[in-house]
Amino acid sequence: MLAIELADSGVGTRIRALRGAMSMSLRDLAERSGVSAPMLSQVERGETSPTLQVASRIAAGLELRLSQLLRLDEDGAVTIVRSSDRRKGPSAAKSGHRYEILTPPLPGQRAELSRHTLAPRAVTGGPGDPPMHEPGSRETALVESGSVALVCDGERHVLGEGDCVTFDADLPHHFENPADNNEAVSAGLRRS
Repeated sequence: MLAIELADSGVGTRIRALRGAMSMSLRDLAERSGVSAPMLSQVERGETSPTLQVASRIAAGLELRLSQLLRLDEDGAVTIVRSSDRRKGPSAAKSGHRYEILTPPLPGQRAELSRHTLAPRAVTGGPGDPPMHEPGSRETALVESGSVALVCDGERHVLGEGDCVTFDADLPHHFENPADNNEAVSAGLRRS
């Protein structure tokens, strides 16, 4: 019976965790999903099991597919992203900034690892770059090669190969490659 499977899957706990990760109140999710706040509360506490239709509406309110909410897309406790399967950002022909996301797009994931390559004199933060992070986000970047400058909240910090920086990612920020002839490569971890 599908209702029992949904109840046994811990979907209520997942909904509460996902909602919390998105800093969304019950009322916010109710408005986004069309499911009443009292019903959402009962589902989150495990007092009732959502029908497929209700679960689908909740998933949409969380900007997920139903299969993601129910973890049907996941293969188990270990997920590997092969280098050929990395999600790549838009073409960097104009901006000189290429990036790829190294972590899988799992629902409720609170951290994301990415790798960025900046051509000489290139700057992040242009069209097609990832949007500003949500309030409370922190970012850690490790310079793999070359040199980059982090400009965060108006302050400039020059980083060389092997340097690592952690900063409040919800502040206005961007990275620059100050070199005239060398690419800069860095890896970044964003946590919310």
